[in-house]
Amino acid sequence: MKQLPKGSKKLIHAWAFYDWANSVYSLVISSAIFPIFYGALTIVKDSDGNKLSDTVRFLGFDFNNDSLISYVTAAAFLVVSFLSPFLSGIADYIGNKKNFLKFFCYLGAVSCIGLFWFDLEYLWFGLLCYFLALIGFWSSLVFYNSYLPDIAFPEQQDKASAKGFSLGYIGSVILLILCLLMILKYDWFGFEDEGLPTRLSFVLTGIWWIGFSQYTYYYLPKGNKKARFTRHVLLNGFRELNGIWRSIKRNKSLKRYLLAFFVYSMAVQTIMLIATYFGIEELEWGDQDPTTGLIVSILLIQLVAVAGATLTSRLAIKFGDVKILIFINLIWISICGYAYFITTPVQFYVAAASVGLVMGGIQSLSRSTYSKMLPENALDTASYFSFYDVSEKIGIVIGMSLYGFVAQHTGSVRNAILFLVVFFIAGVILLMRVPKLRVEA
Repeated sequence: MKQLPKGSKKLIHAWAFYDWANSVYSLVISSAIFPIFYGALTIVKDSDGNKLSDTVRFLGFDFNNDSLISYVTAAAFLVVSFLSPFLSGIADYIGNKKNFLKFFCYLGAVSCIGLFWFDLEYLWFGLLCYFLALIGFWSSLVFYNSYLPDIAFPEQQDKASAKGFSLGYIGSVILLILCLLMILKYDWFGFEDEGLPTRLSFVLTGIWWIGFSQYTYYYLPKGNKKARFTRHVLLNGFRELNGIWRSIKRNKSLKRYLLAFFVYSMAVQTIMLIATYFGIEELEWGDQDPTTGLIVSILLIQLVAVAGATLTSRLAIKFGDVKILIFINLIWISICGYAYFITTPVQFYVAAASVGLVMGGIQSLSRSTYSKMLPENALDTASYFSFYDVSEKIGIVIGMSLYGFVAQHTGSVRNAILFLVVFFIAGVILLMRVPKLRVEA
């Protein structure tokens, strides 16, 4: 097949379609069905539905269930933070980043399928699958994101990034609705209870991820071929990475933006990962089914996020990327202040709609802003984006560790929400120090 030219609408669409394929992990595993499944599996209740215990025994130690999953999450992100820079250096040196993208996609998808066997009796296996699925998803994003400057010109990148996130939100909602229909109306499908269809949702997530990603792989270029795979590839990959690091340190805009992104992304990603667990533990649901309520809020976030990503890309074109990022961080500060006081489902829905509006915007615009700051005609895009992704992942490790620590020692995460406000404020201050982008001049 003839390689599509950079800037081609078909190439940009094929790249963005990977968001459609992989975002089902974010929704089904990270946000919706798996957290609720995990909570139901690990929380002991009496006959009236009152919580008796949320303690889980693992490796000979007792853990609060929220703390255990947050520690496993933080550990996985730590692995990604150390692994992805070296692998991206190797990928750029050899020029085969599509193969790395495929490997981590398949690792994550197969691990999602493995969650079908998640059980307290074999808790180690279930947590291992969760651990590997997370590594597969986030590591694949390093190589996926690095294609943005390869497939789109700077003036196209805000819209291309927003298109990816929008497709991801829509595709993941479609699969979630299918899974919910299978779970809530299990008798239509010949199941005796909702347990089996819940587990089958994890299998469908893996199949969806692998299947739809093939369209992306068909059109994406392999990479910029440079050298053969030799026994010195690890050393050469490290040299490649070291060269990119020196380049970033000399680039004032890139260096300052990375620091700002690290700080505010720490808060954004932590909120997104803990939102469902917060809803389970902290809200007064009364007679309302918390599972239904949480699913409604998650769907609300996803659907509003489509509009948020599109609106943000248009505002960024008019007012400039950095100015809009500052504005979005200010909105996040107000959302955190509001979330600290919420206790009812209705308040949670209001917060969810607000989060959805700014979540899509800050994710898509952060990615395209970084892409536009890279040196013109840069070939080592995977290595450059590894620093972007590592900034995000280390921030998540810190944020999730903080959440786990607070949940373990206080039984509440409300104080941690207020602490996250500090990171948003610092992010605003740091963004104000980022020089204007060349495409905004």
